[in-house]
Amino acid sequence: MLAVSGLSKSFGGVFAVREVSVDVPAGQTRGLIGPNGAGKSTLFNLVAGLLRPDAGSVSLDGRPLTGMPAHRRAAAGIAIVFQGARTFPGLSCVENVMVGAHTQARHGFVAAALRLPACRREERSVRSAALVALERVGLREWADVPASSLPLGQQRRAQLARALCASPRLLLLDEPAAGLRAAERTALAEVLEELRSEGLTMMLVEHDVGFVSRLADEVTVLDLGSVIASGPPAAVRSDPAVVKAYLGDGSHA
Repeated sequence: MLAVSGLSKSFGGVFAVREVSVDVPAGQTRGLIGPNGAGKSTLFNLVAGLLRPDAGSVSLDGRPLTGMPAHRRAAAGIAIVFQGARTFPGLSCVENVMVGAHTQARHGFVAAALRLPACRREERSVRSAALVALERVGLREWADVPASSLPLGQQRRAQLARALCASPRLLLLDEPAAGLRAAERTALAEVLEELRSEGLTMMLVEHDVGFVSRLADEVTVLDLGSVIASGPPAAVRSDPAVVKAYLGDGSHA
């Protein structure tokens, strides 16, 4: 589904990502972990099209994405859940989720402004899809509440619902559990496990190794911009290079 080959990105001569290659088969959840400054978010942004690589390529189902802007990657089937809680001020929860379907809308500004019948039908259809997405993440009863007034955990789930409203083929999650309480993490993990069981392809960037291990089929570990380990979660967690990257070599113990 996703093929990342030899991606490199530097800032001011310092490599944030160096020759990284990752393949994510269809239906698999790929975890991406590493210590602070490892290059996880940079790689995430390169895949999403929010940054341009210095070298390397990204493709989705064999279709080259390199050089393609983020909005066109969204239309190709890539949806993103960002780390920060991002909502549109003044819009209700369901209206925020409806925005996720913008890549599938067939009617433009003029049709919307004139409230043409076909446009109204499309809007009703999108609202129904948004309500289904909210139901999936456990927020149906909050549909008409201003999204910005929701607690952090619920705002994160609303972001996930917005991404699902786009009917993605690849879902990118950038530290979705960051800042959440234990109960909120558990609720989020259950939703992601359900999506995984349905065959949705996902890439999960996360600091919480336990959270990733619960969800990921394979885990890739970055350190100083390079891949140092890749494989099943249990094998990766016991890899000496991974232990050293997270905890040091013990020479100063």
